[in-house]
Amino acid sequence: MYTTTQRLLGPAALLASALLVTACGPAAEDAAPDGADGTPVDGFLLPEETAHVHGIVSDPDSGGLLLGTHYGIYRVTGADDDVEAELIGPVMDYMGLAEAGRDRLVASGHPGTGTQDLPNPVGLLESTDGGKTWTTLSRAGQSDFHALTATEDTVIGFDGALVATDDGEKWRELAPDVAAISLATDDDATTVVATTQEGVRRSTDGGETFTTVDGAPPLMLVDWSADDTVLGIDPTGGVHRSDDAGRTWSELGSAQGAPEAFHATPDHIAAVVHGVLVVSHDEGATFGAPRLPAD
Repeated sequence: MYTTTQRLLGPAALLASALLVTACGPAAEDAAPDGADGTPVDGFLLPEETAHVHGIVSDPDSGGLLLGTHYGIYRVTGADDDVEAELIGPVMDYMGLAEAGRDRLVASGHPGTGTQDLPNPVGLLESTDGGKTWTTLSRAGQSDFHALTATEDTVIGFDGALVATDDGEKWRELAPDVAAISLATDDDATTVVATTQEGVRRSTDGGETFTTVDGAPPLMLVDWSADDTVLGIDPTGGVHRSDDAGRTWSELGSAQGAPEAFHATPDHIAAVVHGVLVVSHDEGATFGAPRLPAD
């Protein structure tokens, strides 16, 4: 088990424009990267230390968001002009991050500063304290899951092959023809939605077989919100919603740019685009700075 906590108090991010921006408060308009429409992205400019963000999940402790990045997990809390990013837990390269039931997270990736004694890749990790500490479950030195989705009982991942486990240790192979970019599943891990280079694909037998969803938008990332509701984001930042478990889709608003990570709940939709965290609190109609509980 690895544990460490570090609080970032106003770290500086050096942008290409040589502007200095702190990790608290919104990005100045002239410092924010441009979105898909050529205007600055309206949101919270993440500290440079986060590098690329691969996953977003809800924080069970604060009600904020946890971002899985190349250099650790960052907790984001606060609202509008008073948003803070805090590094928590061990520094690792979190390539995959998913919620696995109440107060449980799973992750995968590579060792980092202070965790070099871990096998590379780290396999499947589990946290029950909001990402502060992690325990290796299985596949250490074997699997780097870039796509992960989970329920209380099942974890489904893609590490070059689509596989699943019900106990965190014994794995079974799923559909061999699905190279998943992103995965989402319902509460009983029966219906699985995957984004692939060939389009959106859907399974109703736990990932054993998939069919292509005709007419689906070219989604890059997906997340299961609640009941039969799935949300996804396309390569330009367009956000789409399905209320029938991935069969049909309708377009919502725009997250303003190409996504790095995506997360959806009944309360909010979050994405990281061009290093900026944007959140919608109006069911995807508009995106801007987060309005999350303060830590």
